[in-house]
Amino acid sequence: MPFELSSSDVPPDVPDADPEKTALNESLLRERNENLEAHNASVNWVDPPVADWYCECGTLDCSMPVQLTMDEYERVRANPRWFVITPDERHLRADAERVVAQTERYWVVEKVGEAAEVAEELDPRS
Repeated sequence: MPFELSSSDVPPDVPDADPEKTALNESLLRERNENLEAHNASVNWVDPPVADWYCECGTLDCSMPVQLTMDEYERVRANPRWFVITPDERHLRADAERVVAQTERYWVVEKVGEAAEVAEELDPRS
């Protein structure tokens, strides 16, 4: 699945963003990735065996790709407070989340506070 990238794909710095709104936006992006899962599972990914997913940062129109294996994606989805983002601090919302895992290809962030509650309520797997 191709990704269209432009300089506008990098989210702007929003230091005073509402953590609840950020969690809502990230939950919508998580649903977009859930819709990609069937496609990604049907493809025989080789060299490297990773599928393309969308960044789930708090910027609703972000379309930066992140690459995870199907197993990595499932580990992230196992926790309703976890989201996958592009490995770049500009995609992190420190007021609503903390980094729990970092790789060259992606970071996993965990929602905290009100944002965690919203993420759990909107988890499509719950």
